Amino acid sequence: MDIATVLGIVIAIGLILSSIILGGGTFGAFIDAPSFMVVIGGAIAAAMISFPMKNFLSIFPVGMRTIFYKIDSIPSLIEELVSLAETARRDGLLALEGRLGDIQNDFVILGIQMAVDGTRPEVMEDIMRTELDAVATRHRDGKALFDCMGRFAPAFGMIGTLMGLVIMLGDMSDPSKIGAGMAVALLTTMYGAIASNVVFLPFAEKLGLTNKQELLVMEIVVRGIMAIQSGENPRVIEQKLNTFIPPKLRPKGEAA
Repeated sequence: MDIATVLGIVIAIGLILSSIILGGGTFGAFIDAPSFMVVIGGAIAAAMISFPMKNFLSIFPVGMRTIFYKIDSIPSLIEELVSLAETARRDGLLALEGRLGDIQNDFVILGIQMAVDGTRPEVMEDIMRTELDAVATRHRDGKALFDCMGRFAPAFGMIGTLMGLVIMLGDMSDPSKIGAGMAVALLTTMYGAIASNVVFLPFAEKLGLTNKQELLVMEIVVRGIMAIQSGENPRVIEQKLNTFIPPKLRPKGEAA
């Protein structure tokens, strides 16, 4: 679980509410159901128009990835790949089949299984990179969904504000109500800005970051598996894979 996502949302909302209190405002003045409906409903409708229904319905599981996701530790992954390389060098590739039950990463299992089955190196790499590209595409689609809603929420906020102004200006019989009417009209703009900059766009950025991290892990696996299949020295494999780790975080004696 990534507590940073939840904590960031709580802090952002807390700062907004604190500003209202310190500014002498009341919460009731900042609540307007029609404005909320225009902004959130409009952003959702725009996303439905922009994406196939299958993609749109993935918004909730995709959104949960910003909170509940687990990326393999790169040092631990490299250690596991080196251990597999040592087994393969000592006992042969077929000996790796006995270790499949201890491996947690499905992508590593895929690569090892193909190596054990005697799949040609070029076919192995092609399959693994195709899988990597497929994951990148799925993640890109999920990020695009939140980017879309982040772009449209402020636009619908402006639409709601214009609607409020038209309604207000259409009835000028009581000038004392103009100020209150203007305040309500501006709420949709505020809702749009909050929805976009507190939820939709930050979620899209987090999804982009997790995508990069997961693709990096998969790239390490591809290179590690191909090196194991070609029979490279485990120490050489370790040195090659450690280049993916920042020098200060590499195992002692590996920094360069």
